[in-house]
Amino acid sequence: MWKALHYFICKAFYFIALLSRCETTISNSCNSYKFVQQIIYMASIFSKIISGEISSYKIAENEKFYAFLDIFPSASGHTLVVPKIEVDRLFDLPTAYLDGMLTFAQPIAKAIQQAFGCDRVNIVTIGFEVPHAHIHLLPMNGMSDMNALSKKMKVTPEELKAVQEKIIAHLH
Repeated sequence: MWKALHYFICKAFYFIALLSRCETTISNSCNSYKFVQQIIYMASIFSKIISGEISSYKIAENEKFYAFLDIFPSASGHTLVVPKIEVDRLFDLPTAYLDGMLTFAQPIAKAIQQAFGCDRVNIVTIGFEVPHAHIHLLPMNGMSDMNALSKKMKVTPEELKAVQEKIIAHLH
């Protein structure tokens, strides 16, 4: 009976861990412990970018956030702002991160606006493609630019590098 109960508890922790997508305490005596650890902590592509495991066109970084160019931009200057903690939904971020994200994004948005002469830089939150909270900073000149969100530009690494340098040149 105890063996069956132990099995049930291990499976319950496994299920909860999968649902919550966070590290959890699981008994080392569970046979599936290592497998569960691998499933639970699969770093998002954004975490791999932040750690340098995947290269990016970095715009800015501090202790809590990382900003980089979208490699499939909807517009030239399309930048992603990502917290350095893995949380799937934007409004599930701790308050300090949620508050800090706009403060971090403000000078970047102003640099994008200056670099590309757009009317404004809008914030868009979509978040279905990568399970890691983030905001898109998009240079726009009117409502018709909202239609561009579903279209992705094809850009070369050289073009992305030029956009990166242009934005960074306007950061204060």
